[in-house]
Amino acid sequence: MKILCISDATDTLIYSENAPERYKDVDFVISSGDLPLRYYDYIQTVLKKDVIYVYGNHNLEDFDRAMGKSAIMGPGFTPIMPLVYSGTFLDGKVMRLKNSGLLIAGLGGSMLYNYGKSQYSEEQMKWRIAKMIPHLIYNKIRYGRYLDILITHAPPRGLGDGEDLCHKGFSCFLSFMERFKPRYLLHGHVHLVDMNEERVREYGETKVINIYKNYILEDESLGGKR
Repeated sequence: MKILCISDATDTLIYSENAPERYKDVDFVISSGDLPLRYYDYIQTVLKKDVIYVYGNHNLEDFDRAMGKSAIMGPGFTPIMPLVYSGTFLDGKVMRLKNSGLLIAGLGGSMLYNYGKSQYSEEQMKWRIAKMIPHLIYNKIRYGRYLDILITHAPPRGLGDGEDLCHKGFSCFLSFMERFKPRYLLHGHVHLVDMNEERVREYGETKVINIYKNYILEDESLGGKR
């Protein structure tokens, strides 16, 4: 399986006229957020690849409606219809991809730092994880494993995160990896000034990868219709 992973910054390689050829063997695209939703439209139109995404703490257009919050009201208290964007929204959800059998889940957002949208305290993120547990247990019973890939925006605490509150990682992601053992945790949020900086770290049985801007994940053992 070959996955194009993106986060936080648009990429001239993807906007290039050669992009359809360059990424023709990619199975699908994963985004860890902080990208314009129109970027996902572009990718699905030009590359003809599905985009599975979570929100970061920026580029939050249509965030409230995507998260199931109250719709914006127009004149005369008429609901404004949500904008239609391409992509599969996975924030706070667990799903199985039918074609590959891949088990994936998403937990977007950053650490709470100024009470903006898509920001969570440690306890709030723990609660978001708790709501996933029944589905994860079902996966284990039905498919023999809890999860293949967890998509987050923020990193786990101590694994490539920052010391400022905004870029501090979540400690509960460490507990998640210990219990549910995803093969990969893919995150963004921490920008890489040098693209040769370390991206991949290991925690238990999980590879933690900073997918800032553009990263190709190749693993033929992922998924499986079990």
